Formats: sequence, structure tokens, C-alpha cells
Amino acid sequence: MEAFQVHILAADKTFYEGPCESLTIPTSDGEQCILAHHSSMIAAVLPGTMRYRAPGQPVQPAAVSPGMVKVENNEVLVLVDSAERPEDIDAARARREADEAMEAILQRKSRQEYQVAQATLARALNRLRVKSTVTHLEH
Repeated sequence: MEAFQVHILAADKTFYEGPCESLTIPTSDGEQCILAHHSSMIAAVLPGTMRYRAPGQPVQPAAVSPGMVKVENNEVLVLVDSAERPEDIDAARARREADEAMEAILQRKSRQEYQVAQATLARALNRLRVKSTVTHLEH
């Protein structure tokens, strides 16, 4: 399978840069699978599971938060607030964040606080989903 260059950048770090054979990313238009020589595009990235495969490696999943993806000239740039490998996700912390966000939603404070709580809940649940999917595959 032919490779293309990918740059996956989170707000606080470079998550992965290098050759890639396939990249599947959650976008506002549904999951997008990107292969070598994909047509140019820009799309919004939604919270969900991103999967990528470097040459000769198994598919690697990651939990991603909102951002954007740009494909041009056989290069892909993914900019997201956060990207985490399953082994880096602290399930207990994610559960606490989800519980706190649910409590904030139930308290129905200001519209802004409600929206922040919803976003926090979505991120925490996504992290738990990615962590549990990989945990189940390993057993």
C-alpha cells in the first residue's frame, strides 16, 4: 500500500508525524478514510476515534477532540485540541470528568457553563470508549 505524509498535531504536542498508509478520522460529514493521493479537502474533526496505520505497523487508534483536517498534495494535516493513545488515557480520571460534567449539566447553570459541561462530557465519554475498545481487543 502506498504511503502519504501525515502531521497530527494536538494543542500541546506533536502526536504523530511521518508516513501513513491510511487515516480514518471522525468529521462533520461522517468518518473519512484517507489513502494516498486523496483529493484535496478541508473538514471539521469531531470528537471520536481516529485510526491511522504507519507502514508495516498495525492500525493505531486514538481519541481525538474537535479540530480540523486538511488534505492537499498527498499530505495530511490534522489539528486537534487533544489526541490520546488508549494506553495514555486514565480511565478513572475520565470517569470522574464525566461524573462532574453530568452534575454540572443537571445543575443547569448558565448557557455557557452548560455548553462547556456538555463538551467535557463528550470528551470524557469518547476517551472511555476508545480505552474500553482497545482493552477488549487485547483480551
